[in-house]
This record gives sequence, C-alpha cells and structure tokens, in this order.
Amino acid sequence: MTVDASSVPDKFQGFASDKRENWEHPKLISYDRKQLNDHDVVLKNETCGLCYSDIHTLRSTWGPYGTNELVVGHEICGTVIAVGPKVTEFKVGDRAGIGAASSSCRHCSRCTHDNEQYCKEQVSTYNSVDPKAAGYVTKGGYSSHSIADELFVFKVPDDLPFEYASPLFCAGITTFSPLYRNLVGSIKTPLFASKALNAKVVAFSRSSSKKEEALELGAAEFVATNEDKNWTSRYEDQFDLILNCASGIDGLNLSDYLSVLKVDKKFVSVGLPPIDDEFNVSPFTFLKQGASFGSSLLGSKAEVNIMLELAAKHNIRPWIEKVPISEENVAKALKRCFEGDVRYRFVFTEFDKAFGN
Repeated sequence: MTVDASSVPDKFQGFASDKRENWEHPKLISYDRKQLNDHDVVLKNETCGLCYSDIHTLRSTWGPYGTNELVVGHEICGTVIAVGPKVTEFKVGDRAGIGAASSSCRHCSRCTHDNEQYCKEQVSTYNSVDPKAAGYVTKGGYSSHSIADELFVFKVPDDLPFEYASPLFCAGITTFSPLYRNLVGSIKTPLFASKALNAKVVAFSRSSSKKEEALELGAAEFVATNEDKNWTSRYEDQFDLILNCASGIDGLNLSDYLSVLKVDKKFVSVGLPPIDDEFNVSPFTFLKQGASFGSSLLGSKAEVNIMLELAAKHNIRPWIEKVPISEENVAKALKRCFEGDVRYRFVFTEFDKAFGN
C-alpha cells in the first residue's frame, strides 16, 4: 500500500446474516477483511443504500449464501483511507463510492472497452468469490469499511452529498446506462431522462398509487396498466424505449409492452426477479414490431462518471429516507422494504456511531 498499512484494520465490522431463515435480522460482527491488492482502494464507509438486491440475496431467491457471515449492501459512499501502489485515480481523503461490482480481470476486451461490468471474471461487491483474494467471499457496505479495485470505485463530486450519491451506484446507474446507450426513452424512474436527457417520460405502474409521485419526479404522463384497459391502443406505436425496473414479473404482460413500441425499438429489463421467474412471450409479438428484448447490467465506469457529473450539474437528488445504521434499524428497514413501505430508497447513515471508527 502507498500509505501506512496500520490505517487499514485487519478486521472490519458489519451487520451479517448467518442463514436465510435469519435474513431480516443481521447481527453486528467483526470479520477478517480480504487481502489488499495493487489496484485496490479502501473506503471508510459513511453511507449505504438499501437495494432490493440485498433482500433477494439475504432470502436466497437468487442463489445460496456463500458464507455464514453474509454482509450485503452495494450503494456505498465513504472516504478513501488507503490505496494500492498501482492506483492512479485516488488518494487518501478523496470522496468515493462503490457499486454492485468490486473487481474484474482488467485485460479482456470488455474491460478495455468500457464494458468492465460484463467481464466474465467480474466479482460482485458481496456474496461473491474473489479469485484475486484467495477465494475470499466478498462483504458489502452494511459495514465499517469496503475494498474494491479502482476500476469499480468512483469519485463523488464535492457538491453531491453522500446520502444522495449512494443510491446512484446501483439504482441510478442501472437505469442511467441503458438510457445513455439508447439516447431516448420512456421509463419508470424519470429523473435522469426528464432533467438531464430531455426525453419525454411516461411512467407505468399496475395501480395509480404512485401517480402523483411519478409526475412530481418528472414524468409527463402516467399509466396504471391494471386500471386502464385501453392503454395499449392509446399508446400504439409511441415508444422508442421501454425500461423495465420492476423487481418482479408478477402481473407484467410483456406482449402488451412490446406492442406499444415503435418499429425496431427496444424493451430493456433491468429489474431482477427471483431466479426461477420467467417472461412468457410469443415470437409473433416481436415479429409485428420488429422489436428487441434486452437487459442491462449496472454501467461502466465511464457512464458512472457522466451520471455523477449530470446529477451534480442538474441537482438530481433521489428521494430517500435516512436511517441511522444499527441492528434494530437494519432489521426494520429490510422488513419495510420487503413490504413495499419505502419511498423510494432507504440510505443507512451515522456509520461512525455504529462502528466507532
């Protein structure tokens, strides 16, 4: 490391679940950190958003626990306390963030062409075996510190508070990347599209319960698909891009959404349901529209940097509820999020009080 190694504790603290039956009751533990590599950046964590991915992982709906000390969280902001000898972008004291990936091979065509998030050797920020750290199972941001390769660490602008930056490192970039790559769109989460990309936004939901909030966030129009039985005919041939952000597919009729695309346009899904859920669609639906169905995974470092610059420039702030991190509050937030009782992101704060660092 380029600084005194004593600045990096040998053990970190975090809120961990030991098995899925205890998914909503993580306990405060101390654990051995992973080894530090040449390109690694170490953060002292200050905020972390609660993503529904955390709940899928804790409940094992995407796969089994890789460890009995599962610490989740991948919307991390903090201050750099150490950097490896080959790190060029960061120095001690920098404001930085980490998203849902923490490492990759660095040399494949994907890594060298701004698609490092798709690297075949990509390591997730938590519950993922890190081959560069002797098979260590990674730990997430409900913790005192985090470590990631600098390729997956991002500078946070000085005028973007950590609590608003945190959700951008998963929820934000996951929606921004397909918008940026496709340039135009009609999406469910409208802040970036309406404020920064000048797109007309139509928000879709099954009911009208989120209508006023969607309009306040920047949507020009709102469609409650379970209440408006004629929405497909009214919006026929209207959309250049439909971005699906739902974390489940229950009640989502893919054929209906494909039917309102313009010719040769895309439906891109970024929300991930339980691993056994599947879309059902007829090939004839694609044929009639010349439509494409795709997905998008996170975003590249280049895209994250553009997103952060736009967020700072246009004063884009996610709607959040700040939650001082503790065993009790993590449990409450996980339960409320699972029940849909959040508008629209929990962000854990006050890490210094929880971890005493």
